[in-house]
Amino acid sequence: MKRLINQVPSKPINLFLGLLPFLLIVILYVSSSTDRLAQNPNDKLLPSIEKSIHSMSKMAFEPSKRSGEYILLNDTISSLKRLAMGVVISAVFALCVGIAIGIIPFMTSTLSPLIWFISLIPTMAMLPILFIVFGLGEVSKVVLIILGVAPIITREIYQRVKEIPSEQIIKVQTLGANTWQIITRVITPQILPRLIDSMRLTLGTAWIFLISAEAIAATEGLGYRIFLVRRYLAMDVILPYVLWITFLAFVIDYILRQFNQRLFPWFGKE
Repeated sequence: MKRLINQVPSKPINLFLGLLPFLLIVILYVSSSTDRLAQNPNDKLLPSIEKSIHSMSKMAFEPSKRSGEYILLNDTISSLKRLAMGVVISAVFALCVGIAIGIIPFMTSTLSPLIWFISLIPTMAMLPILFIVFGLGEVSKVVLIILGVAPIITREIYQRVKEIPSEQIIKVQTLGANTWQIITRVITPQILPRLIDSMRLTLGTAWIFLISAEAIAATEGLGYRIFLVRRYLAMDVILPYVLWITFLAFVIDYILRQFNQRLFPWFGKE
């Protein structure tokens, strides 16, 4: 008898099974929306797909009467700028500090307790402090992402550095390498692909902090727009915006994954 755990679906079946949950969600939504709209044509909770497409088309392809800007494009660019700045700065910080505390004992004793302490602070609780210190501009939003993401990536990099076989460190020291050469030629090349993987894993967390900051204090951005139109119960805008954010997150994750595979083809095949 062939056991279930040994049965591997073919590529067409695998594709169908992957799309099946999404198809069921769409069918459920369409049927529920049709029933609610049949009872109340003005229902806003589950707008029809046609209405959502119409609303998003206006925001994407028609300039705003007040500012003359394309709202969806402007919101997307604003949010992606904040996200990119927060994640990139966090990654650079994590690379430098994570390697330092992972390979240099004096740095481990000095910075490791601080990183662990900061990582335990509820980041959203610091949002009012950031607004008071940095104001309501871009800096506070970017700093919020950094405080929420940088400690996580740093701890991950630290763990990956500690996993590097000690035999490698001993061999290069025997060959006369100094600390800087060990870091740049032995540690960093092995850590870079793991850093990109850590960035991918923390993207969801970064989006949470970004949307939260934009919802509280912003004049543009994807999070700002969602919380602006919620007062009008505009689900025909909110739901497409959520899907758009999800699509952007998927595209960024795909780009980072492809970048990792092209730049470090050996990674994941050890």
